[in-house]
This record gives sequence, C-alpha cells and structure tokens, in this order.
Amino acid sequence: MSYHTPAGGLPGQSELLTDRAIVTEAYTVIPRGVLRDIVTSRLPGFERTRSWILARPIAGFSTTFAQLIVEVAPGGGAERPEREPGVEGVVFVTAGALTVRLAGERHVLEPGGYAYLAAGADWSIANEGDATTSFHWIRKAYEPLDDVAPPASFVTSDAAVSPQPMPGTGGAWATSRFVDPDDLAHDMHVNIVTFQPGGVIPFAETHVMEHGLYVLEGKGVYRLNGDWVEVEAGDFMWLRAFCPQACYAGGPGPFRYLLYKDVNRQVRLTDPAGGPAGGRAASRWG
Repeated sequence: MSYHTPAGGLPGQSELLTDRAIVTEAYTVIPRGVLRDIVTSRLPGFERTRSWILARPIAGFSTTFAQLIVEVAPGGGAERPEREPGVEGVVFVTAGALTVRLAGERHVLEPGGYAYLAAGADWSIANEGDATTSFHWIRKAYEPLDDVAPPASFVTSDAAVSPQPMPGTGGAWATSRFVDPDDLAHDMHVNIVTFQPGGVIPFAETHVMEHGLYVLEGKGVYRLNGDWVEVEAGDFMWLRAFCPQACYAGGPGPFRYLLYKDVNRQVRLTDPAGGPAGGRAASRWG
C-alpha cells in the first residue's frame, strides 16, 4: 500500500499559478500543489515539527472537527500534543516511523499505522528515527453519553483491518473500519475507503455527516454539490453537512482515501443552558 505524503517546497518563479483549489459554501478542495512550505504552521509544545492545517471549525460551514498533516523531523515530537482535555483524536502515519507513548506503553507506528486517542488520554509522540515522519491528526471534541462509557484508546494499522465490501458491489467499493459502526461510544469514525478501478458511489449521498477526505492513493472524479471535480493522491476534500456527493475511480489502480465523519449522536436543539441552539455554544449533535 502507498500513502501520498506532501513534500513541501515552493514552485519555481516561472510556473503558472493555475491550480485546482476551490472554496464553495458546500465544499472545499485543497489540491496537493497547495501544500507548500509557505503555508505551514508551527504547533505549541512541538519540537522540530511543522503542520498543514487542512480543516478547522468555521461558522456556517463545517463545525465538528480539525484535520492536520503533521511533519516531524528526526529528534522532534511533543510530550503533550493535545492541550484540550475534552478532545479525542486519530493519528494515521503516511511516512517514516512515529513513536507514540500511550498510557505508559510505547508503540512504533509505520506507514499505515493508526491510533485512536481518547479524550483525556495520556500520550506523547516522537520521531526516534533518521527520516522525516508525516502523519494525519484528526481532532474532535468528544460528546459523552450519560449511559454509555467512553471508548478506550487503541493502536492498530491499515494492514491489520480487512476492507468490508459494500453490499452488491462485488468488492469494487469497500471500507476499512477501525471501530464497530454500531458502537455508540464512538462519536466519530475515521475509515479508509477503497475503490477498485471503475468502482463508483452510484447515487448522490446527501446526509448530516461532515467529511474530511484525504486521497491516499490513485485518482478519481468526485461529484460535489453538482460539480464534477477531478482529484488525485494528496488532494483534500472538505464537505459540510448535506453536501451531495458521489464519485468514481478514474485511474489504473485503486482509489483510496482517509475519511472522517461525525456519527452516533442525536441532533441537539438546545444549548446546555436550555435555550435555543446557536453559535458555538451547542453542537449539531447531542
């Protein structure tokens, strides 16, 4: 399996500005050519690290999550990556090796390595190797349920999870699910979706879940709110709730992407004080 990882750098002064970046009220496409040195951000508490922030809550658009690509040079890392105690996260490694210390145990995540980090978990990261490490970090404020225990942290990998074919597709469309979709303890899923050449989503999905989709491998054509958009490995798509979406795999090999969605919560119509929901005081989920 291969996982596209941005290399940074800057284009030459003689190159054309034309690219595929687009921002609409329903979706955003950040193509891989945008992920250059000049748009990186430093993160508090991290050493020898830079990041590309792909998504963050924006009023009127997508409000449930943040997604970053984090690049750690040898010797870099963070003793306390997550500064907000109520925030859960998923780490997915695309290049190099990332050492994750979780509740006193040491785990080395190589490309395809996956860690779910529960809200309030004690964890740290480090690059103990000789090559640069890159990983996706998806963060969400965890929304507890009174009668359901919160999920525990765990470490696994893409290779350890068998893709589950969608019914009636003959394996042309499959999803690698890292948690049980019926487990109400989890309020977000970060999965890997795989389409074989010619595989399609055969209808325009229109649903309440927000999405972050990072293309790990291959290329395809996405239908986003009525527009056909070509995407390839390294591109990021960011979809607000109810954005119509469908796609087909358009290359000679598999088309795979890392997919975030918020799940398993009732729609909240009041804020915690009992008034009408509004602003950032109340989530879309209860």
